[in-house]
Formats: sequence, structure tokens, C-alpha cells
Amino acid sequence: MNQVFSLHRLAPCSTSLRLLLQGPLSSSLFFSANKRFSFLRFSLRARAMASHIVGYPRMGPKRELKFALESFWDGKNNAGELQKVAADLRSSIWKQMADAGIKHIPSNTFSYYDQVLDTTAMLGAVPPRYGWNGGEIGFDVYFSMARGNASVPAMEMTKWFDTNYHYIVPELGPDVKFSYASHKAVDEFKEAKALGVDTVPVLIGPVSYLLLSKPVKGVEKSFSLLSLIKKILPIYKEVVTELKASGATWIQFDEPTLVMDLDSHQLQAFTHAYSELESTLAGLHVLIETYFADVPASAYKTLTSLKGVDGYGFDLVRGPQTLDLIKGGFPSGKYLFAGMVDGRNIWANDLASSLNTLHTLESIVGKDRIVVSTSCSLLHTAVDLVNETKLDKEIKSWLAFAAQKVVEVNALAKALSGHKDEASRKSSPRVTNEAVQKAAAALKGSDHRRPTDVSSRLVAQQKKLNLPILPTTTIGSFPQTLELRRTRREYKAKKISEEDYVKAIKEEINKVVKLQEELDIDVLVHGEPERNDMVEYFGEQLSGFAFTVNGWVQSYGSRCVKPPIIYGDVSRPKPMTVFWSSTAQSYTERPMKGMLTGPVTILNWSFVRNDQPRFETCYQIALAIKDEVEDLEKAGITVIQIDEAALREGLPLRKSEQAFYLNWAVHSFRITNTGIQDTTQIHTHMCYSNFNDIIHSIIDMDADVITIENSRSDEKLLSVFREGVKYGAGIGPGVYDIHSPRIPSSEEIADRINKMLAVLESDVLWVNPDCGLKTRKYAEVKPALSNMVVAAKLLRSQLASAK
Repeated sequence: MNQVFSLHRLAPCSTSLRLLLQGPLSSSLFFSANKRFSFLRFSLRARAMASHIVGYPRMGPKRELKFALESFWDGKNNAGELQKVAADLRSSIWKQMADAGIKHIPSNTFSYYDQVLDTTAMLGAVPPRYGWNGGEIGFDVYFSMARGNASVPAMEMTKWFDTNYHYIVPELGPDVKFSYASHKAVDEFKEAKALGVDTVPVLIGPVSYLLLSKPVKGVEKSFSLLSLIKKILPIYKEVVTELKASGATWIQFDEPTLVMDLDSHQLQAFTHAYSELESTLAGLHVLIETYFADVPASAYKTLTSLKGVDGYGFDLVRGPQTLDLIKGGFPSGKYLFAGMVDGRNIWANDLASSLNTLHTLESIVGKDRIVVSTSCSLLHTAVDLVNETKLDKEIKSWLAFAAQKVVEVNALAKALSGHKDEASRKSSPRVTNEAVQKAAAALKGSDHRRPTDVSSRLVAQQKKLNLPILPTTTIGSFPQTLELRRTRREYKAKKISEEDYVKAIKEEINKVVKLQEELDIDVLVHGEPERNDMVEYFGEQLSGFAFTVNGWVQSYGSRCVKPPIIYGDVSRPKPMTVFWSSTAQSYTERPMKGMLTGPVTILNWSFVRNDQPRFETCYQIALAIKDEVEDLEKAGITVIQIDEAALREGLPLRKSEQAFYLNWAVHSFRITNTGIQDTTQIHTHMCYSNFNDIIHSIIDMDADVITIENSRSDEKLLSVFREGVKYGAGIGPGVYDIHSPRIPSSEEIADRINKMLAVLESDVLWVNPDCGLKTRKYAEVKPALSNMVVAAKLLRSQLASAK
């Protein structure tokens, strides 16, 4: 496990596969999944617009990479076995696109963990704590940066723009020594070429890489990450030179930060970087890809003026206003990569509407200069609809997963039109519920705030709960063992009775409750053994939702989520959590948290209907959660946590659109708990993101207690309080990172708590981990929580002595 392995030096696949790739198309691979494509009978030899895929899911249609990674981390398989799984997945993806007739097929979009971390490895930007001494970066260093190890913590992880994907944040400073330390991009290109597939190597662009990084601890505040551009460009030049020598004809630089609100200095960095790269890029076609939003006018001008660039990729799904900029002027002789197929949702493309847009673009840039593309990488959608054998046929006819979107791209490139299923979705009685529509519409006239201020509520709650100073709690979930997962799976498959299932879950809850009592945790959780996923569990009990069997999407590393599909109006037919929370409370005298997922998180972590505004769907979910909160209170649950882990990630990328989103998102949260008693304590939880810029909206949520990620981001959250923001509610900045197997000592945790006490009052501070414990093992959880409680008690003793 500690040996150094090259990440991509792999043997090419068999001759038979190479011949298959060069052979005739088997159309059933794509068309059998969705009758919607039955009209797509065309010859792949027909001349048409070029087609392009920005990127593709890497986990595999049945999460093959996830299981291979976790087996490798557990020491159950070796590096060669992991590499074999990865190579098979890559060759399958390239074959799929080649068979579908895609002209510009991406390579280097596969990753063992994260594409930004891959770039960090390519640049040799390894933080010193990982003990790397040069040479090709192997799995040991790579996974230590991603996950930490026994002696050092992982690098920070945060949201990738406004998606549910997380990336590993580079740590850069003026003294970083960059070197070409991972040949992954070149190795992957050669691997595809050996299979007979010419690909477009994809690199994260140099400017976006720096803008997505963070300064290493201890550097001067005046240090600018963009000052490192002159140090990283030589590495990019080496990579480009090797790709050219290997036969590449196109290269794609992803520069998604161009959709952000950038200042003139930041925009100038793009001009400088690509001017510096121009001579090295000579002889290559160069594509600059943007995605996730409109490109601002100033950025559009900078982008379309870059030297040595042949094509520009735009997200025309989430950035339709970019069309106006294109209409206002597009550089002659350049290629427009038109992102017409949505890479972030699972609804089938409205082919007629897309073709109308393409015809408009054709009149501006010329037919031979348009390349039909996805709006962004298909990483953010499920893999293949063909694996959904249990999905309702009507709903299935409305959908397209990544494999089907590849076909949609090529269908549009061939300028086809035909039957669409949009009309059936719009007219289906399953989509609309008039009572829900009226209830949601009525919400718009009220602010929905609890009548008593938070300070008064906290006093009333403390009288009832009688908690110590620095109360300890956890975020909700406890480890999901193989036995527990098997129990749920067997119950779902009707292999065990409901009676046996309830008995098994009650036993698990009791075990978790007793463990927390032994650890002397103050506010308990039931551990969520009955739940598969914090969104899917609720969606399965709400109307208007549909579910897949294999609709997995990567969140980070090997962690995948299976987002529900919200296809219609949402309501709650009956209580969802009351039985289990009440059962758990009956096992203890200590406060037991009722655990709910908030409306904004359910919305942002689902594939959401696109036939009405997102806020209307969110209000509907809020009303359903409100019913559940009130039923929990009636059942005697005095602490209720409503997780809004994904509130920040839904924030629009452009500042001009953020206030509207935050207004309805925060309003939705308040709807869930308005009208309950002052003595009922409402918690919320938020994880991995940058919260400092929305701290006033978080305060406006008016929760009694918020637990929030803090440890992996170097206590970045605390800086907002150092700068004078007053927070009067309870707050629990996470004291240790649960996304790493590393067990922190009680001294380390006590040190973190002391840092919090320097900026927060002791009477509002809570002590808790960063996030839920679902993905960890009990061997890690027990000592970590024990150390957390020891640290809290130590600080209580010190505070008492100081008084």
C-alpha cells in the first residue's frame, strides 16, 4: 500500500476491443434504454455538425470504481487490480462515445478522486506535510492528500461551484516548488489512442486552477495566488509539448471561473497566460470551456480575444444570456462549442427547441463552425438509463442519463428532429396537485418567523433541557455497517418480514443510544439506521418523487449519492420519522434529536422538475417538512434538527442573482418551524462550503443552534466572527473532520475548542464533529467521540476554574 505507483501507466486493452471500437455501431447499446430515441435511425457515416462531450461520469454504471477504491483503501486488493478496473471503465466510456459518433471525445476527465487534485499532482504542488520527495506521484501521496493518513490530515474539500460535487482545494504559497509530477493527461491520451480512439485531452486551465486554490497557512495577506502563474505555466508547456508529440490535435482547457464576477486584474491573468502559452500551443486546436452560468460581457470579451485559441465552449442551458453576447459578435473563423444538452439534470432534451437555437447560432457563426456539446461535464448526472429496469415507464420516457445524453448530442449534431415526450409530461395528471399549488402560492404573503427572538427561546429551552456548558452532540448518522445495509436490502426485497425489520432497526437504535450514553454525550441522535440517504429517505415518503436503482452521482472520492427525481407537486401523505424518533427517545432520559432534511437541501440534492421555478418546488417541500416538525413536537421530541447541508451550494455564481435565491431559500427554512413552541429547540446543519459570504443569511434562518463544517477548512469559518459578526444563537463549528479515517487526539480537539472560545461566547458554543458518521467505521468513531467528550469536559473544568 505504501509503494509508489504511477497513476496511469497502464497496459492497453486487448486487440479484440480495439477491433470492436473500429467496428460497426450496435445501436441497441443506447436506444434500448429509452423509447424516446426510437426515431433516431441514422447513418453515423452521414456528414453533420461536429459533436463534443465536456466530460463523463467516472464511477461506472454500477459504481465499479467506488468498490475498487474502497477495497484498495481497506487493503483487500492491490494497485494493479484498482488500475485494471479504472482502465476497463475508461475504455468502455471511450468506446461508448466513439460508437455514438461523437467527434470530440474527452480524455483525462477520469479521476481516482478529483480532477483538481489531479492537477495539483500534475504540478507537483504537494504540501510538505505529506513527505513527498519528488518523482512521479503515486497512490500513497495522492490518497494521503485526498483523505489524510494516520499522522497528517487531508487537504481541504469544498463544493465545486454550485454543484454537489466536492473538490480538493490546492494549498499554494510563494515558496511552492512546482514540477511536472504526474503524466496522467498524456498517459490517458496514449491509452485511448492505442484503442483506436482520438481524444481531446482536458486540463483544468491555469488561471481557474489558481483562482480555485487557497493561500497556504502563514503567508502574507498581500500574497496573490495569481502571482504564481509564471511558475505553473512552464509545467503546462511541458504537458502540452508531450501531448503534441503523442499526436493530439485538439486540447481542452476548462476555465469555469470565467462565469464568475471577475475583476480586471483577474481577467488580465487569462490574457497573460494564453499569450505565454501561444507558441507552445501552435499546431494544436485549442478549446476554452466554460460552464455553469452565463459568461459576463467583460469575460466574454477577454475570452474571445485570447491568443492561440480556436474554440469557445458555453453553457447555453444555465447561461442562456450568453446567446445575446454571441449575437452581438463572435470572432470570425472560430469554433462555437454550444452546450445544448443539460449536464446537470436528467430530463430529456427538448430537441426541437435546441435545434431552433442551433439554427440561430448557425446563421451567426456558420454551420461548419458549430460543435454541439453538453452544457458541462456529465459527471453531475446519472450514468445510464438502461440499468433502470424498475422505473415507471411513463416517467422513464421523460428522462435521459449520461449515456442517453451522448446520443442526444449526436442527434442534434445531425440536425434531427422528431417525436418528443415533453407534451406527455406537461399534461400528465401525475405532475400537478391543485391543493399543493394553492398552499404554496399562499406562502408568498408572509415572512414566517417565530414570534420570540432567539435569545429568549434559548433561555426557555435551557430551562427545559438543562444542558451543561459546551454541550456535546453528533450530527445525526452513525456508521452503516454491512449487516445493517443487508437488513435494509433484504427488507426492501421482501426477504424478511416487516416485524423482523422493525426489530432489527430498534436493536440498532438501542445500541447507538447506549453507546452515546456510555460516551456521556449530552444531546443524542438515533443514528438513522433506517435511512439509506438523507434525501432519498424523505423523497421515498413524499408524493411527486421518483427513484432510480442505479442513478448514482459522485459527490466526492468514492462517495456517491442517488438523487431523487422530483417530477410533480410535493406533499406528505403521512408522518415519516415520528415512529423512529419516538422509539429512540423511549430508550433514554437524555434529549433525543428528531432528524429531518430541510427543503432547500432536498431540492438542491435532487434532480428537479424544470417546468416551474425552483422556489415554487422548494416551498412545497417546506410545507411537507413543516407538517413533520409539528408531528415530532406533538410526540414529545424537544430538539429537532432540520439539515440544510446544501443551502450554500445552490447560491447562484453571479452576485446579481444571489439575493433572490437567499431570500426564498432562507424563507423556505423558516416555513418549516414557524409556530412551534419556544421550548422546542431547532437545530440545523451545514457542511463543506464557504459560508462567510452568506453568514447574515444564515443568521436570518433564525435557527436556535447551527452546527457547521469548520475543521477541514482550517477554521476559516471562525474568521467571520473575528471580524466582528455577532451571532447570538447556539453554534457548533465542527471540531474534527469525519471525512478522513484519522482519529484526532483530545488535545487537538481541545485546541480547536479554545480557538472557538476566542471568538464565541461559551454559553452559545456546542461541541460536535463536522458531519454525520455514516461513512466511518465504529473503530474510528468510538475513540474520536470519546476524545471529543474528554476535550469538552476539560474545557468546562477550565472555564469553571477561571470563573
